[in-house]
Amino acid sequence: MSWLSGLKRYLSVIVIGNLIWEFAHMPLYTLWLTGTRSEIVFAAIHCTGGDILIALSALTVALIFFGTHQWPERSFQRVALSTVIFGIGHTLFSEWLNIEIRQSWAYRDLMPMVPGTGVGLSPLVQWIAVPLLAFWWIGPAKVPDGSKGTETE
Repeated sequence: MSWLSGLKRYLSVIVIGNLIWEFAHMPLYTLWLTGTRSEIVFAAIHCTGGDILIALSALTVALIFFGTHQWPERSFQRVALSTVIFGIGHTLFSEWLNIEIRQSWAYRDLMPMVPGTGVGLSPLVQWIAVPLLAFWWIGPAKVPDGSKGTETE
């Protein structure tokens, strides 16, 4: 599989997965109770756009540091793991900043919290589940030579 095919597969899952997730977890935010229907739809689409940029940035940084010119056939697992870690790091910081400091949005009491962080569990799980699903769709099993994609150059 070429890097471009891998990127297209990654991006397709990122877009669809995050759009679905944003609408699905919207009831965990106060906007669900205070916003109009159009405000809720706008927020979900706006947040999905941000998710796409974060996901592409996380993958780009992972590829710069851990990828090879033969990705995804090689260094697949390192790139996948580091992409997820970068996404989680950004999510922890962004949720904390926007909830605690900027107060740009707020959670409802329904939002399960990650202990000691002030961060909701749903956005954190989102940045584990959606990228992992995207990497599954790329999949080292789909690599033509049957390798697991862990070799270095």
